[in-house]
Amino acid sequence: MPDGLSASAGLPGLRKGRGAVSNPAIRYESTAREAFDDGWDTLADFSELPPLPTTLLRERAKTALTFNDSPDIGFDRSLNPYRGCEHGCVYCYARPSHAYVGYSPGLDFETKLLFKPDLPALLEKELRRPGYEPRPVALGANTDPYQPIERSLLITRQVLEVLERFGHPVTIVTKSAGVLRDLDILTRMARRNLVHVCLSVTTLDANLARRMEPRAAAPWRRLQAIAALTQAGVPTGVLAAPMIPGLNDAELERILSESCRAGATRAGYVLLRLPLEIRQMFEEWLQAHVPDRAARVLALVRETRGGRAYDSRWGLRQTGTGAYADMLAQRFQVAAARLGLSGTNARSQPLDCGQFAPPPERAEPRQLELL
Repeated sequence: MPDGLSASAGLPGLRKGRGAVSNPAIRYESTAREAFDDGWDTLADFSELPPLPTTLLRERAKTALTFNDSPDIGFDRSLNPYRGCEHGCVYCYARPSHAYVGYSPGLDFETKLLFKPDLPALLEKELRRPGYEPRPVALGANTDPYQPIERSLLITRQVLEVLERFGHPVTIVTKSAGVLRDLDILTRMARRNLVHVCLSVTTLDANLARRMEPRAAAPWRRLQAIAALTQAGVPTGVLAAPMIPGLNDAELERILSESCRAGATRAGYVLLRLPLEIRQMFEEWLQAHVPDRAARVLALVRETRGGRAYDSRWGLRQTGTGAYADMLAQRFQVAAARLGLSGTNARSQPLDCGQFAPPPERAEPRQLELL
């Protein structure tokens, strides 16, 4: 294992197979809970905490498509079959959104998962609205559409079936090799220039990945997925994200090189983002897993954010500012140019919106009339 990376076994407060160390208070609630020792040494030893089970909760979605006007991302609409993500990536920028539904961005985010079974039907209804103008829709912009529960729920696959029937373009970002299950649909859509897929690769160190992203696919499985998608003719890229100063950013060139070797033709990167509760959770994670490097990592993060933990300004939130952030950007540009990798922005790699055509509505089955 890398220098300073602790093994998780026996570390106090860690749950096996989970990324977050704690369950921060929900910021919209007026009360907060705090652990309290009642005098019987009840807080003395957390090293034997049992694994937390995953709970599935049905959500009645009001809409399928979510629109945005952010100027620094390459799409204006997205689809999210799930809230929360079992991958448990400790740095995930989507964690704070769990507070909107009354759950903590910490362990709740990766154990209390909301799924939207009516999403495919809602999507079809919205695509049939008069005046709808098609543009590439991002699948996986918030939480991973191929997290483990997708294996049985199949909501992402049903969404892709709708998009294929309508001739609607889609971009997919995932950390899961489970995307290969839908290779049949993706291959057909790729022939029509209707799909791009991007695998997110944070590190090639399996030990580090297991601690940062405990239930995501191993790094080598993601590279295999890039290779399989490319061989099937599906345009595939790599997203080196997030790059964490002092922890995994030294791997940037190798991630791009190995992904290119696997068949990736486009690439992007994102600097670590620590909005809202993520700052606390990431600091806890550093202290638990890399205590000797925690102060250095946090100091470098602040250096790239103007002295703060996070800078949310458009155009800067993805890449940061300052000498360290500029150096990372230059390293990426040099490596991408050397490898012949283009950008991952959908606007620079246009998909075909001209094939969009709502198919005839399916007739509802009628009850047989009595004679």
